[in-house]
Amino acid sequence: MGYELLARALQQQGVDTFFFIMGAPMSSAEKAAIDLGIRGIDVRHEQAAAMMAHAYARLRNCPGVCMACSGPGTLNFGTGLANALMDCVPVVALGGASPIGEFGRGAFQEFDQLAAMKPLTKWADRILEARRIPEMVNLAFRQALAGKPGPVYLDCPSDVLYAEIDEATVVWPTEPAEALRGRPAGDPAAIEKALDLLSGAERPVAISGSGVLWSGAAEALARWVEQAGMPLYTTPQGRGVVPEDGPHTFPNARSTALREADVVLVVGTRLNYVFGHGQAPRFAKDARLIRIDIDPAEIAATPQVEIGIVGDARTVLEQMSAAAGERVIAKRYGAWRERLAAIETDKAAKFEAQISTDQTPIHPLRLCKEIRDFLPRDAILSVDGQEILNFGRQTIPTHVFGHRLNSGTFGTMGVGLPFGLGAKAARPDAFVMVLHGDGSFGLNGMELDTAVRHKLPVLVVISLNGGWTADPKRMKPGRDLGYTRFHDLAESLGCVGEYVEKPEDIRPALERAAAAVKAGRTALVNVRTDADAQAQTVRFTKTMT
Repeated sequence: MGYELLARALQQQGVDTFFFIMGAPMSSAEKAAIDLGIRGIDVRHEQAAAMMAHAYARLRNCPGVCMACSGPGTLNFGTGLANALMDCVPVVALGGASPIGEFGRGAFQEFDQLAAMKPLTKWADRILEARRIPEMVNLAFRQALAGKPGPVYLDCPSDVLYAEIDEATVVWPTEPAEALRGRPAGDPAAIEKALDLLSGAERPVAISGSGVLWSGAAEALARWVEQAGMPLYTTPQGRGVVPEDGPHTFPNARSTALREADVVLVVGTRLNYVFGHGQAPRFAKDARLIRIDIDPAEIAATPQVEIGIVGDARTVLEQMSAAAGERVIAKRYGAWRERLAAIETDKAAKFEAQISTDQTPIHPLRLCKEIRDFLPRDAILSVDGQEILNFGRQTIPTHVFGHRLNSGTFGTMGVGLPFGLGAKAARPDAFVMVLHGDGSFGLNGMELDTAVRHKLPVLVVISLNGGWTADPKRMKPGRDLGYTRFHDLAESLGCVGEYVEKPEDIRPALERAAAAVKAGRTALVNVRTDADAQAQTVRFTKTMT
């Protein structure tokens, strides 16, 4: 049967986990996959399934898989897939569909799902013949991984899934998609030009993002930063490529570093609003840009790039390290690092005083400080919300690459808990914390049930400021949600619940919750915070040092 081929095709691709909600016509394929030993994690909303697959992909550096029934089930993937598209994450979404033989006749849940999915994904197609199911699954995985990664969608009509097939007619790929993943090298001439440019620099910086994750380039970039002595700044989701308390990170001097840099090495990240599009006033008008990216279209989209190197980030960085010689060495930029270190020391001391406030209601910065001081260095942190996302970004460091998850450039609310559960499924031995705003938690909060049923213990902390964003003047319509007793909701679903109103009670509550998590139970700490506390993106503004 076609559905059995679909399960075997997933097994051939190395899939060991998928996220889904049961429903026709995919149920038989889901059962067949589970019978083959593939773990199926059923969730409470298909949006969350796509988001869990997203986080799973990031932590495993391989495609994450989600499945849904036809019609509204598949359409519910939409926000999660769009978010994956904006974050360049390889998610493979499989959606059941009405039978091809009844297209245009008003079949149950008939809808042009393929048309709906095309703008939300990197690639979308439909399986038209059962014998080609393994071929199409392989193609979907190849498309998800090829070049700049991204989500893909495969439409699975019911009459194709339930067709009987002569095994001899089946088209089986010879290799899984992962075996054909490319690692193209950069042009040696362009690398020489880049090294010559860096050798004449006085104030260089390197900036990087999630492309370093997908190319497996974290170690190569860390070696380059150490060898070259260049300050490193990353996108929010690219954090941890080097420990953020290391000698080449100066987070409080970020604006100064970018504004005064004379040469900028851009590795595996888009030059979007996060980095002021690579232009003044975020950067100096005369800053010279070197850009490494696997997608030539990304380089072409930045007219101020002086040297573009098309290639895999890890391969190109290894080429640069091998060819640098004495041209680019740490001692060359010592004075530049000392200037940034002085700014870092001064501002860090002032910031520490600010976040140590004992005010009540609790300031979100104090909550973030307590979390910072409590979290293990190798913990995975998923952050989701408005104010708490910005406060957490300023306060809580990341020391391991890939261990920071958030709503990304699409600003998607509701990702926090699904990301945390996808990360826990991918890394069951890791300590996973989810830091939520109360508004964003409400979008996918029922996934606490998924955590309990599938034994995915995570620690959830909610900044309970009574609604969406801060609102000192009470001018925002629809802002107020009230102070929901999420800890009681958690307990009703089989989790441990804690409620905190005083700053000195945060740490003990975190410790009790963490003990529960280590014992195999999901725990939620509901912390009432100041509704008037508005986050300022201090370290990311264009004018402040």
